[in-house]
Amino acid sequence: MSEPLTVTFPPDSSLSQAHAPRHLRNKASSVAAKPATWRRALPLLWLLPFALLFGLFQLAPMIWVMVNAFQVDGHWSLANFQEIIDSPFYLQSFTNSIDLALWSSLLGLLIALAGTAALRQVPGKLQDMVVAFTTMASNFSGVPLAFAFIVLLGMNGALTLLLQEAGIVEGFNLYSRSGLIVLYTYFQIPLAILLLYPAFDGLQEDWRDAAALLGARPWQYWLRVVLPVLTPALLGTFIILLANALGAYASTFALMTSNYNLVTIQISALVAGDIFLEPQLAAALSLLLMIILLLVTAVNQWIISRSRYE
Repeated sequence: MSEPLTVTFPPDSSLSQAHAPRHLRNKASSVAAKPATWRRALPLLWLLPFALLFGLFQLAPMIWVMVNAFQVDGHWSLANFQEIIDSPFYLQSFTNSIDLALWSSLLGLLIALAGTAALRQVPGKLQDMVVAFTTMASNFSGVPLAFAFIVLLGMNGALTLLLQEAGIVEGFNLYSRSGLIVLYTYFQIPLAILLLYPAFDGLQEDWRDAAALLGARPWQYWLRVVLPVLTPALLGTFIILLANALGAYASTFALMTSNYNLVTIQISALVAGDIFLEPQLAAALSLLLMIILLLVTAVNQWIISRSRYE
């Protein structure tokens, strides 16, 4: 007689795990969770180089400035800030810096607004070309920019001589407040265009047609429809331009050296000067400039949070 045929089935893993002891179930679940934990932590490893660079070149200098601004002869003191407040020379540097920043930011914003509005009306390929050129122009600064302005608008610059011969410009001096405003406005325009360009996406094409059907003229459409919608973007862009101008140094120093009193130039003179070397006073000036820029940035973030097109 043949033996009976027996068939065995593999044990159900869920049932076997359910009937397994508690300590074995906990161990199995912890082993299964380890790969997921490592996968979640792996992206943090890629942030280590960035965190190292950020700490060395951002946090460390900032901490050094904050500490040394309150140091005088190895002791904690507010004498550096008192010297700045009592000095008309340093107060003038802040006044000049804010004056240049305000005028160049305002002029750059107005020119960029008109340029961006015109740019949105041209075909798409030309828009891409202009935006690419604007991106490149926004990085053209420092010594090359100052040299270009000297060649074009200097005392014997090519464009200056042509304008003087045509009787358009008389007595223009690049090495003055008006010349610096022109220089600052130039490098503000590309940045303002790049910041305003996405804001125009919040304008609907049918708004213009609806305004025209209601009898609105073009200037009324811009005044009552476009500007209210773009107001948060305009204010935010203006504040960023203001911060950009307050921190400008290389172009101004290459053009004027120390002949114009600005905060950034005074900080450089106190840190790397051949005659006066006062790093603690320079740290105090830097801290005050940082506070101004921090306030400007805080206002910008508040405006962005209330922006209508986001």
